[in-house]
Amino acid sequence: MGKGPFSFRRTTSRRRPKKSAEPPQAAGIEVTALAAAASANNSIAAAVVSAAGKPKKKAGGARLWMRFDRFGQSELIECDKSTIIKRVSIPARDLRILGPVFSHSSNILAREKAMVVNLEFIKAIVTAEEVLLLDPLRQEVLPFVDQLRQQIPHKTPSRIQGGGQTTAQDNEMHLSTGGQWLPVPEAVEGLQCELPFEFQVLEIALEVVCTYLDSSVADLERDAYPVLDELARNVSTNNLEHVRSLKSNLTRLLARVQKVRDEIEHLLDDNEDMAHLYLTRRWIQSQQSEALLGAVVSNSIVSGGPHLRHINSNRSASLMSSTYVDDHDVEDLEMLLEAYFMQLDGTRNKILSVREYIDDTEDYVNIQLDNQRNELIQLQLTLTIASFAIAVGTMIAGAFGMNIPCQLYGIDGVFNTFVGVLIAACVLLFLVVLGYARWKKLLGS
Repeated sequence: MGKGPFSFRRTTSRRRPKKSAEPPQAAGIEVTALAAAASANNSIAAAVVSAAGKPKKKAGGARLWMRFDRFGQSELIECDKSTIIKRVSIPARDLRILGPVFSHSSNILAREKAMVVNLEFIKAIVTAEEVLLLDPLRQEVLPFVDQLRQQIPHKTPSRIQGGGQTTAQDNEMHLSTGGQWLPVPEAVEGLQCELPFEFQVLEIALEVVCTYLDSSVADLERDAYPVLDELARNVSTNNLEHVRSLKSNLTRLLARVQKVRDEIEHLLDDNEDMAHLYLTRRWIQSQQSEALLGAVVSNSIVSGGPHLRHINSNRSASLMSSTYVDDHDVEDLEMLLEAYFMQLDGTRNKILSVREYIDDTEDYVNIQLDNQRNELIQLQLTLTIASFAIAVGTMIAGAFGMNIPCQLYGIDGVFNTFVGVLIAACVLLFLVVLGYARWKKLLGS
């Protein structure tokens, strides 16, 4: 790497260990093996590794990052936390947000020179000039890398050397300082027709995350409705276990969608936070301020030179004031966030509709179980009435079975008549009590 604006150099002071007999391309072979393990996105991973180049040798505590600049150039690097903190000027707690502890959290944080993006599996640090993506070879992150390569075209940074021979027309659009040409507000207006680099990265990240969540919801819907219909037809232990697992997955997915949605809603509610996310605008304003101040100083020194165009202090002040006119204009970011907020809201509504269908199925199953319990109670009441009638007949028969003298014992053929009358009385008693229970609506019709 050269010493350009996007060059990356190891700044850690850890001493390198002694080289072993391992071939010098061991690191590249290791990355290629990791990419080959991702069977579903094998071609994407190979493209990332081949285009970005071999990662630098890993130091102690270092993690794999992918650097992707605004000109479409990328490389794989391995560096520790201190290097990242010095490079993008963020506090150490922001790197902890990108750690494994907050694997499914969602945060979009604005810092002085960077934007920390932690959306589900996408963990990146975005500046006005580049994006540092953590763990770019993960299966879920590979689509994001592919979208970055497709939607941010490869360009060569233009640098014009020699600021001495400039025309009057060029001076209207640029200020030359030390061989680098910086745009003034007239040129900046032409650059505002497209989103800044950090918003392009943010849009791609939101698109990938929303697409992933939407596909997860679609898979959940495809699995949910057959299982719920089967449970409604047949209430069994296996079907209940499937619904329990389904409801658990739905709850986790709803929480993940809700986190991303709440983070976007929080940004939409605070214009100041959205204004802080305009990294390119602040970077251009800073560069213009330095250029204008330098131009004022240089013009005051060489104001008599015949070959230089004089930029007076009034012109510089007018340029400076026009630079900061739209400091709080967040319309572009607001429209971007609102679009994905509506998409996430639709995804959330799909999950809520599935949960409502689950609740309806549970209510239907509970109604079925209540109905079966009511039928069992009615059967138990009917058997109790029959037992009562039989118990009355048994009591009468037991009374006549005692060795007590009675005139009925002397009547010939009275046994058959007595037994028939006793059975008829028991049946009549059963019907009378059953009718009373139906009249009191203790039994269904």
